[in-house]
Amino acid sequence: MTGAQLEAISEPDFDAQVPEIDVYARVSPVHKLRVVSALQKRGHIVAMTGDGVNDAPALKKADIGIAMGITGTDVTKEAAAMILTDDNFASIVAAVEEGRGIFANIKKYLMYLLSSNIGEIALMAGATLLGMPLPLTAVQILYVNLATDGLPALALAVDPPESDLMQRKPRDPRTGIFTRPVIALITAGGLWSGIVNLGIFVWALNSGRTTEQAMSLTFVSLVLIQFFKAYNFRSDTNSVLKRPFANKWLNWAVLWELALLALIVYLPFLQEPFGTFPMSSRDWIIALAVAFTVSPVLEAVKWMERRGWLRQPE
Repeated sequence: MTGAQLEAISEPDFDAQVPEIDVYARVSPVHKLRVVSALQKRGHIVAMTGDGVNDAPALKKADIGIAMGITGTDVTKEAAAMILTDDNFASIVAAVEEGRGIFANIKKYLMYLLSSNIGEIALMAGATLLGMPLPLTAVQILYVNLATDGLPALALAVDPPESDLMQRKPRDPRTGIFTRPVIALITAGGLWSGIVNLGIFVWALNSGRTTEQAMSLTFVSLVLIQFFKAYNFRSDTNSVLKRPFANKWLNWAVLWELALLALIVYLPFLQEPFGTFPMSSRDWIIALAVAFTVSPVLEAVKWMERRGWLRQPE
Protein backbone atom coordinates (compact mmCIF):
# COMPACT_ATOMS: atom_id res chain seq x y z
CA MET A 1 0.00 0.00 0.00
CA THR A 2 1.32 3.41 -0.96
CA GLY A 3 1.01 6.60 1.01
CA ALA A 4 -1.56 7.94 -1.48
CA GLN A 5 -3.74 4.84 -1.06
CA LEU A 6 -3.38 5.08 2.69
CA GLU A 7 -4.46 8.69 2.58
CA ALA A 8 -7.59 7.80 0.60
CA ILE A 9 -8.78 4.82 2.64
CA SER A 10 -11.20 5.32 5.53
CA GLU A 11 -10.24 4.49 9.10
CA PRO A 12 -12.61 1.47 9.49
CA ASP A 13 -11.51 0.01 6.15
CA PHE A 14 -7.85 0.43 6.99
CA ASP A 15 -8.31 -1.14 10.42
CA ALA A 16 -9.86 -4.17 8.73
CA GLN A 17 -7.10 -4.48 6.11
CA VAL A 18 -4.01 -3.70 8.20
CA PRO A 19 -3.21 -7.31 9.25
CA GLU A 20 -2.91 -8.32 5.56
CA ILE A 21 -0.71 -5.46 4.36
CA ASP A 22 2.96 -6.48 4.33
CA VAL A 23 4.67 -3.57 2.56
CA TYR A 24 4.14 0.21 2.68
CA ALA A 25 5.77 2.57 0.19
CA ARG A 26 6.25 6.33 -0.02
CA VAL A 27 4.56 7.04 3.31
CA SER A 28 4.75 10.16 5.44
CA PRO A 29 5.35 10.36 9.23
CA VAL A 30 1.56 10.65 9.74
CA HIS A 31 1.02 7.45 7.79
CA LYS A 32 3.57 5.56 9.87
CA LEU A 33 1.84 6.71 13.03
CA ARG A 34 -1.50 5.57 11.60
CA VAL A 35 -0.15 2.10 10.82
CA VAL A 36 1.22 1.68 14.34
CA SER A 37 -2.05 2.87 15.91
CA ALA A 38 -4.16 0.56 13.73
CA LEU A 39 -2.09 -2.48 14.68
CA GLN A 40 -2.24 -1.61 18.38
CA LYS A 41 -6.03 -1.23 18.14
CA ARG A 42 -6.20 -4.85 16.99
CA GLY A 43 -4.28 -5.97 20.10
CA HIS A 44 -0.84 -6.40 18.52
CA ILE A 45 2.42 -5.63 20.30
CA VAL A 46 4.11 -3.27 17.83
CA ALA A 47 7.83 -2.67 17.34
CA MET A 48 8.94 0.17 15.07
CA THR A 49 12.42 0.62 13.63
CA GLY A 50 13.72 3.86 12.20
CA ASP A 51 16.72 6.12 11.60
CA GLY A 52 15.29 9.42 10.37
CA VAL A 53 13.64 12.39 12.05
CA ASN A 54 10.31 11.53 10.40
CA ASP A 55 10.29 8.14 12.17
CA ALA A 56 10.28 9.70 15.65
CA PRO A 57 6.46 10.01 16.17
CA ALA A 58 5.85 6.36 15.23
CA LEU A 59 8.82 5.22 17.35
CA LYS A 60 7.33 7.01 20.34
CA LYS A 61 3.85 5.60 19.74
CA ALA A 62 4.97 1.97 19.25
CA ASP A 63 5.19 -0.43 22.19
CA ILE A 64 8.93 -0.44 21.60
CA GLY A 65 10.75 1.97 19.32
CA ILE A 66 14.10 0.81 17.95
CA ALA A 67 16.57 3.35 16.55
CA MET A 68 19.66 2.72 14.48
CA GLY A 69 22.76 3.52 16.52
CA ILE A 70 25.10 4.22 13.58
CA THR A 71 22.90 5.90 10.98
CA GLY A 72 20.12 7.12 13.28
CA THR A 73 19.60 10.78 14.07
CA ASP A 74 19.72 12.18 17.60
CA VAL A 75 15.96 12.82 17.51
CA THR A 76 15.29 9.19 16.59
CA LYS A 77 17.53 7.92 19.37
CA GLU A 78 15.78 10.15 21.91
CA ALA A 79 12.35 8.89 20.86
CA ALA A 80 13.33 5.20 20.84
CA ALA A 81 13.26 2.76 23.74
CA MET A 82 16.16 0.73 22.32
CA ILE A 83 19.15 1.62 20.16
CA LEU A 84 20.87 -0.90 17.88
CA THR A 85 24.57 -0.14 18.25
CA ASP A 86 25.44 -2.29 15.21
CA ASP A 87 22.37 -1.43 13.03
CA ASN A 88 21.85 -5.18 12.61
CA PHE A 89 18.24 -6.36 12.66
CA ALA A 90 19.39 -9.80 13.87
CA SER A 91 20.36 -8.08 17.13
CA ILE A 92 16.65 -7.38 17.73
CA VAL A 93 15.88 -11.09 17.65
CA ALA A 94 18.80 -11.82 19.99
CA ALA A 95 17.64 -9.08 22.38
CA VAL A 96 14.07 -10.41 22.43
CA GLU A 97 15.32 -13.92 23.17
CA GLU A 98 17.60 -12.68 25.94
CA GLY A 99 14.82 -10.61 27.48
CA ARG A 100 12.31 -13.45 27.37
CA GLY A 101 14.87 -15.80 28.90
CA ILE A 102 15.62 -13.41 31.78
CA PHE A 103 11.91 -12.82 32.47
CA ALA A 104 11.21 -16.57 32.41
CA ASN A 105 14.07 -17.29 34.82
CA ILE A 106 12.89 -14.63 37.27
CA LYS A 107 9.47 -16.31 37.15
CA LYS A 108 10.98 -19.79 37.77
CA TYR A 109 13.03 -18.47 40.70
CA LEU A 110 10.00 -16.84 42.33
CA MET A 111 7.69 -19.81 41.70
CA TYR A 112 10.15 -22.18 43.33
CA LEU A 113 10.90 -20.07 46.41
CA LEU A 114 7.31 -19.00 47.06
CA SER A 115 5.97 -22.53 46.61
CA SER A 116 8.64 -23.87 48.97
CA ASN A 117 7.76 -21.28 51.62
CA ILE A 118 4.04 -22.01 51.31
CA GLY A 119 4.79 -25.71 51.80
CA GLU A 120 6.76 -25.06 54.97
CA ILE A 121 4.12 -22.70 56.37
CA ALA A 122 1.34 -25.20 55.58
CA LEU A 123 3.30 -27.99 57.28
CA MET A 124 3.97 -26.05 60.48
CA ALA A 125 0.52 -24.44 60.63
CA GLY A 126 -1.24 -27.75 59.95
CA ALA A 127 0.58 -29.50 62.80
CA THR A 128 -0.17 -26.61 65.17
CA LEU A 129 -3.88 -26.53 64.28
CA LEU A 130 -4.12 -30.28 64.82
CA GLY A 131 -2.53 -29.94 68.27
CA MET A 132 0.51 -32.01 67.31
CA PRO A 133 4.21 -31.46 68.07
CA LEU A 134 6.03 -29.25 65.61
CA PRO A 135 7.27 -31.45 62.72
CA LEU A 136 10.56 -29.52 62.24
CA THR A 137 13.10 -27.92 64.55
CA ALA A 138 14.21 -24.33 64.10
CA VAL A 139 17.61 -25.51 62.78
CA GLN A 140 15.93 -27.79 60.23
CA ILE A 141 13.72 -24.97 58.96
CA LEU A 142 16.73 -22.68 58.73
CA TYR A 143 18.69 -25.32 56.81
CA VAL A 144 15.84 -25.85 54.33
CA ASN A 145 15.48 -22.11 53.72
CA LEU A 146 19.17 -21.28 53.39
CA ALA A 147 20.69 -24.39 51.82
CA THR A 148 18.05 -26.61 50.27
CA ASP A 149 16.06 -23.75 48.72
CA GLY A 150 19.00 -21.45 48.03
CA LEU A 151 21.22 -23.31 45.57
CA PRO A 152 18.46 -24.76 43.36
CA ALA A 153 16.81 -21.31 43.23
CA LEU A 154 20.07 -19.74 42.06
CA ALA A 155 20.44 -22.51 39.48
CA LEU A 156 16.94 -21.76 38.15
CA ALA A 157 17.99 -18.13 37.70
CA VAL A 158 20.47 -19.27 35.02
CA ASP A 159 18.24 -21.93 33.45
CA PRO A 160 18.79 -22.34 29.67
CA PRO A 161 15.93 -20.93 27.54
CA GLU A 162 13.11 -23.28 26.59
CA SER A 163 13.13 -24.54 23.01
CA ASP A 164 9.79 -22.90 22.14
CA LEU A 165 10.61 -19.55 23.75
CA MET A 166 10.68 -17.60 20.47
CA GLN A 167 7.55 -19.28 19.07
CA ARG A 168 5.36 -17.80 21.81
CA LYS A 169 3.22 -14.72 21.33
CA PRO A 170 4.42 -11.47 22.92
CA ARG A 171 3.43 -11.13 26.55
CA ASP A 172 0.84 -8.48 27.36
CA PRO A 173 2.90 -5.64 28.93
CA ARG A 174 0.08 -5.03 31.43
CA THR A 175 0.39 -8.59 32.74
CA GLY A 176 2.87 -9.19 35.55
CA ILE A 177 4.64 -12.34 36.64
CA PHE A 178 1.81 -13.66 38.80
CA THR A 179 -0.66 -14.86 36.18
CA ARG A 180 -3.32 -17.48 36.90
CA PRO A 181 -1.14 -20.43 35.77
CA VAL A 182 1.79 -19.21 37.88
CA ILE A 183 -0.38 -18.72 40.97
CA ALA A 184 -1.96 -22.14 40.40
CA LEU A 185 1.47 -23.81 40.21
CA ILE A 186 2.78 -22.02 43.29
CA THR A 187 -0.34 -22.82 45.32
CA ALA A 188 -0.66 -26.43 44.18
CA GLY A 189 3.00 -27.21 44.81
CA GLY A 190 3.03 -25.48 48.20
CA LEU A 191 -0.19 -26.94 49.56
CA TRP A 192 0.59 -30.44 48.30
CA SER A 193 4.02 -30.27 49.91
CA GLY A 194 2.44 -29.22 53.22
CA ILE A 195 -0.23 -31.94 53.07
CA VAL A 196 2.03 -34.90 52.20
CA ASN A 197 4.78 -33.91 54.64
CA LEU A 198 2.24 -33.48 57.41
CA GLY A 199 0.86 -36.88 56.41
CA ILE A 200 4.26 -38.58 56.67
CA PHE A 201 4.80 -36.94 60.07
CA VAL A 202 1.46 -38.27 61.37
CA TRP A 203 2.17 -41.72 59.89
CA ALA A 204 5.64 -41.82 61.48
CA LEU A 205 4.24 -40.95 64.91
CA ASN A 206 1.51 -43.60 64.60
CA SER A 207 4.02 -46.23 63.45
CA GLY A 208 5.73 -46.27 66.83
CA ARG A 209 8.61 -43.90 66.05
CA THR A 210 9.64 -41.29 68.55
CA THR A 211 8.82 -37.63 67.89
CA GLU A 212 12.49 -36.94 67.04
CA GLN A 213 12.57 -39.82 64.52
CA ALA A 214 9.31 -38.65 62.95
CA MET A 215 10.75 -35.12 62.66
CA SER A 216 13.89 -36.49 61.03
CA LEU A 217 11.87 -38.42 58.43
CA THR A 218 9.69 -35.36 57.73
CA PHE A 219 12.80 -33.20 57.34
CA VAL A 220 14.29 -35.56 54.74
CA SER A 221 10.96 -35.78 52.90
CA LEU A 222 10.67 -31.97 52.79
CA VAL A 223 14.20 -31.60 51.40
CA LEU A 224 13.55 -34.21 48.70
CA ILE A 225 10.24 -32.66 47.67
CA GLN A 226 12.01 -29.34 47.08
CA PHE A 227 14.33 -31.04 44.58
CA PHE A 228 11.41 -32.47 42.61
CA LYS A 229 9.75 -29.06 42.59
CA ALA A 230 12.93 -27.40 41.31
CA TYR A 231 12.88 -29.59 38.18
CA ASN A 232 9.13 -29.11 37.71
CA PHE A 233 9.40 -25.33 37.95
CA ARG A 234 11.88 -25.16 35.06
CA SER A 235 8.77 -24.41 32.99
CA ASP A 236 5.27 -23.23 33.81
CA THR A 237 3.84 -24.87 30.67
CA ASN A 238 6.13 -27.62 29.34
CA SER A 239 6.37 -31.05 30.93
CA VAL A 240 9.25 -31.84 33.28
CA LEU A 241 10.09 -34.74 30.93
CA LYS A 242 11.09 -32.28 28.20
CA ARG A 243 14.89 -31.94 28.54
CA PRO A 244 14.73 -32.64 32.31
CA PHE A 245 18.48 -32.36 32.96
CA ALA A 246 19.34 -29.50 30.59
CA ASN A 247 20.31 -27.21 33.49
CA LYS A 248 23.73 -28.49 34.58
CA TRP A 249 23.85 -26.01 37.48
CA LEU A 250 20.61 -27.38 38.88
CA ASN A 251 21.92 -30.95 38.53
CA TRP A 252 25.08 -30.08 40.45
CA ALA A 253 23.11 -28.14 43.09
CA VAL A 254 20.81 -31.11 43.75
CA LEU A 255 23.73 -33.58 43.90
CA TRP A 256 25.59 -31.31 46.33
CA GLU A 257 22.50 -30.91 48.52
CA LEU A 258 21.90 -34.69 48.51
CA ALA A 259 25.48 -35.25 49.68
CA LEU A 260 25.00 -32.70 52.49
CA LEU A 261 21.71 -34.33 53.46
CA ALA A 262 23.40 -37.73 53.74
CA LEU A 263 26.10 -36.23 55.98
CA ILE A 264 23.50 -34.57 58.20
CA VAL A 265 21.58 -37.84 58.56
CA TYR A 266 24.49 -40.19 59.18
CA LEU A 267 27.39 -38.24 60.74
CA PRO A 268 27.05 -38.39 64.56
CA PHE A 269 28.45 -34.90 65.22
CA LEU A 270 25.82 -33.40 62.85
CA GLN A 271 22.90 -35.47 64.09
CA GLU A 272 22.60 -33.66 67.41
CA PRO A 273 22.43 -30.05 66.15
CA PHE A 274 20.14 -31.00 63.23
CA GLY A 275 17.99 -33.43 65.23
CA THR A 276 18.38 -36.29 62.75
CA PHE A 277 18.64 -40.06 63.08
CA PRO A 278 20.18 -42.69 60.76
CA MET A 279 17.51 -43.79 58.28
CA SER A 280 17.01 -47.28 56.92
CA SER A 281 16.68 -47.94 53.20
CA ARG A 282 12.93 -48.43 53.76
CA ASP A 283 12.66 -44.95 55.27
CA TRP A 284 14.50 -43.46 52.30
CA ILE A 285 12.13 -45.20 49.88
CA ILE A 286 9.11 -43.89 51.80
CA ALA A 287 10.48 -40.33 51.87
CA LEU A 288 11.38 -40.49 48.16
CA ALA A 289 7.97 -41.85 47.19
CA VAL A 290 6.17 -39.16 49.18
CA ALA A 291 8.36 -36.42 47.68
CA PHE A 292 7.82 -37.69 44.13
CA THR A 293 4.04 -37.24 44.39
CA VAL A 294 4.42 -33.49 43.88
CA SER A 295 5.51 -34.01 40.25
CA PRO A 296 2.20 -35.49 38.99
CA VAL A 297 0.31 -32.71 40.78
CA LEU A 298 2.35 -29.96 39.11
CA GLU A 299 2.20 -31.78 35.76
CA ALA A 300 -1.60 -31.86 36.04
CA VAL A 301 -1.66 -28.07 36.57
CA LYS A 302 0.60 -27.57 33.52
CA TRP A 303 -1.66 -29.85 31.47
CA MET A 304 -4.67 -27.72 32.41
CA GLU A 305 -2.74 -24.61 31.36
CA ARG A 306 -1.88 -26.15 27.98
CA ARG A 307 -5.59 -26.92 27.52
CA GLY A 308 -6.39 -23.26 28.20
CA TRP A 309 -8.34 -23.87 31.41
CA LEU A 310 -6.24 -21.47 33.50
CA ARG A 311 -5.83 -18.59 31.09
CA GLN A 312 -6.71 -15.03 31.99
CA PRO A 313 -10.16 -13.88 30.82
CA GLU A 314 -10.01 -11.68 27.74
